Amino acid sequence: MSSAVILDRYVTRSIPADIALVGAGAVLISIAAQIQIPMIPVPMTMQTFAVLLVAATLGFSRGAASTALYLAFGALGLPVFAGATALKAAMPTLGYLIGFVLAAAIIGLLAERGFTKNPLKLAAAFALGSLVIYLSGVIGLVSILGIDFQTAIGAGVLPFLFGDLVKAVLAASLLPLAWKFVK
Repeated sequence: MSSAVILDRYVTRSIPADIALVGAGAVLISIAAQIQIPMIPVPMTMQTFAVLLVAATLGFSRGAASTALYLAFGALGLPVFAGATALKAAMPTLGYLIGFVLAAAIIGLLAERGFTKNPLKLAAAFALGSLVIYLSGVIGLVSILGIDFQTAIGAGVLPFLFGDLVKAVLAASLLPLAWKFVK
């Protein structure tokens, strides 16, 4: 597959098409948030799967815009976050939510630079995005809950590592299908 074909996936088609793709990405993340395993202080959800898939599929601007729109839905009071909550109830997860936007931007940028062509590069992009989500989430837990850094890592990172690996493999597996949807 040539780099021109890969980059073509991320080119703006039309404003209505881009709006539809951004909206579809935000809706996918919203739905994925409802698939969860309750845990404390944050639940395990399929949001990270959706963020990885949306970012790698839509690229930098549309991927980041999809996650930002998802956050805007919750900030406006729509029940899009885990457990069908809005932003006020989702405060312990605020760091992770912000991390989604940052991770989508990074993964999308790397996708536009061809990282989706190579499984190892895609894995690196997903790992970097996940690291950004974890770091942002831990900072949020420390700031919002007032717990120490080590406790935040123990509660907000370690229990999620294996599940997030599985979600990354699933997102990578579904990427070709997602590209067909975008076309």
